[in-house]
Parts: sequence; C-alpha cells; structure tokens
Amino acid sequence: MTTPDIFANCRLADGRRVDLHVAKGRISDILPAEVGPAGPDRFDLGGRLVVPGFVDGHVHLDKTLLGLPFQAHRPGDTVAERIAIEKAVLRDLPVPVEQRAHALVTQMSRFGTVALRSHVDIDTDWGLSNLHALLRVREAVRAIMDIQIVAFPQNGILRDPGTAALLDEAIRAGADLIGGLDPAGIDSDIKGHLDVVFGIAERHGVGIDIHLHDAGALGCFELRDIAARTIAAGLQGRVAVAHAFALGYSDQADVDATAEALARAEVAIMTNEPGPVSMPPVARLRAAGVTVFAGSDNIRDAWSPYGNGDMLERAMLIGYRQGMKTDADLSHTFAMATTLPARVLGLGGDYGLAVGARADLVALDATSVPEALVARPSGRMVIKGGRVLDHASSFSESASY
Repeated sequence: MTTPDIFANCRLADGRRVDLHVAKGRISDILPAEVGPAGPDRFDLGGRLVVPGFVDGHVHLDKTLLGLPFQAHRPGDTVAERIAIEKAVLRDLPVPVEQRAHALVTQMSRFGTVALRSHVDIDTDWGLSNLHALLRVREAVRAIMDIQIVAFPQNGILRDPGTAALLDEAIRAGADLIGGLDPAGIDSDIKGHLDVVFGIAERHGVGIDIHLHDAGALGCFELRDIAARTIAAGLQGRVAVAHAFALGYSDQADVDATAEALARAEVAIMTNEPGPVSMPPVARLRAAGVTVFAGSDNIRDAWSPYGNGDMLERAMLIGYRQGMKTDADLSHTFAMATTLPARVLGLGGDYGLAVGARADLVALDATSVPEALVARPSGRMVIKGGRVLDHASSFSESASY
C-alpha cells in the first residue's frame, strides 16, 4: 500500500482544488492546492473528485453466494417461502461463510465502500455459527473495512422458540445491534416480537435495526409502534427500519402521520429497492425530517441474483427510481450512500472530509458529485486510513480460509 503525507490536487464537491494532508491515518490539514513534485510523500490526484468513502447501511455478508458458480434463482412469493428456500440453498454449500463473506467485502472495498452494517442470521438452526464467522472476518479485514454486525432473527423470534435467548447471547458474543423481522407478518405478534427486540436493546445498551416488509396500514401501525417504543426507551437516533414498504402506501394521511412519528423518534429508514415494490418516498420523508439512507441488502444470494456491492450504482438506482434529477437531488441521493448512512452507523467525527476525520476516501474521475452519480466512473482510487489500497495484499496475513 502507498501511504503518502499529502494527497495533492484534489477536487472537492464544492469545486475547490486542495491538498489533503494526512498524519496517522487522519486528515491533518486541508490547504489550497499547490504545485509540487510528485514523490512517495506527495500523491498527485490530478484534479480527481475526492469524496468520503461509501458506507453500505444494510448488507448480508453471511448470505452471499460469491465464490461459487452462478446459482439459478429459485422463486418464492412470500417472505416465509423465501426464508425456507434460502435455508435449503445454504444448508450444503461447499464454500464456508468466511470465504464467501471475505470475497464480498473485497469486492465492496474495490468499489469504494469503507464501512458497512451487516445483518447475520441467528436462529435455532444456525445458532451463533454465522456470527462467529463474521466476527473473524471483521478482524481479518480491519485494514480495509469497518463492519457493524446486527443479530438478525431471519426465521422470526416467537415462531422459532429459543431464538430470543440466542439473540441475547449474540449481543454478549460481539454483535453490535439487535435486529427484528416483520413482527406481524412473520411472528403474528407485534407486541411479543418488539418486547424481545427492545428488551435486549435496553438490557445491553445497543441500537436496533429491524426489517419491515409488512405493507399498508399494518406496516404503518408497526412503524408508529416502533417510533413510540424508541422514545420510551430513550433510543432516539439509534433505531433504523429497513425496507418499510408501508411508506409507499396510498393513504397519504396515514403515511404523513407515520413520517411525523418517525421524525420525532429519530428513526431512520433504509431503502435499496429498484424493483417492483412500493418504495419509501425519499423526498417526502426528507421534508418530514426522516433520515433515509441506502444499502445493498442482498447481493448475489438466494433472495436475489442481482447486486454487486457498488454503493454508487445503488444510489443511482434509487435516484433513478425516485425521479431525482436536479443537482441538489442528485447530491442528496449521493449522500444516501455516504454521509447519511455514516450518521446512522454513528461514525461521528471519524467520518467525512474534514480536519480530524479518518482519511477514508474515494477519488473518482468526475468533476462533480452529480456527474459521479450518473456516470458511475470506474477506476476508483480507494484510500483507507490514509493508505491507497492495493486489494491484492490488503488483508491480515492471519486470514486463511
């Protein structure tokens, strides 16, 4: 890896040309660009657009089939059917979780992602085995990726007795957040499901990240319940809900009331869906004060053959689907893959293009953020902790899969 003291001739999002000075992996100064000789201590970026590294707010490292020959998709009409199909697909794979997850992290890093939040399945079939695998991966790839882990009850909680205790154990074993899944649609018990999720969160002082596919009035009711529980537990700013298809519901008054409740509780919404589903309306939620951020979700797995871990492409797909066209809209869509998920993940002052922040950056062949979003340039230079990454040799030598 190359580790210069100065990244020279960088173009910022506001058009300025600057030199970024780096010390001990952090940005130590941002000064007007000066002409100077290239060398091992001074890396000239030639006017490339430099932005904070991408942040994937929602991915499933334990599910990916990367590293295997292409797998034909097996369709299922409901979430419950998809869960059953996935279990059948994953049961006898010849490639272990670590190897598949490692391959996906490598690919995501090449695209410029520097931090991610991964859900990991916890149930009475897998126990904590997938969690332990991802904990090992997290340690092995620290040089190129920061990973948060959500203990996720993919099989439900109440319908899979013993899962509640496993989720509690998962947090004690190193998972960072507690997850949930369709309290009504999967467990048929909104109160019982959320009592477990919020109970674990309060007991261990961790955040929450819930999958919610339940649609319409039911889903809106669940979102308002989650918002009320968030305030009651003092977890404002530490709860996220993924998918939230109910926010695409046609009852505008119901959606408005739900958006107001989410904003008041500081509950964030993750969206990734470019397909034929009712997406949360990004502009409307933003106007109501709700943070909406992006994630890859499923990448080449039993749920979907699509996805590649490129958050710039994912943001473009969301912007395209939502009709984002002005420069201001495109810049906000770009933020859904950078600063907004960074805020949800709680990266704080460690993240961004500012003095004191970690030098986790991406250099792009573009003249502006809107151009970068629509053009999605290849040949990205990824900088992690001030080091220009060479992905062929960027992993811990202790990783042997």
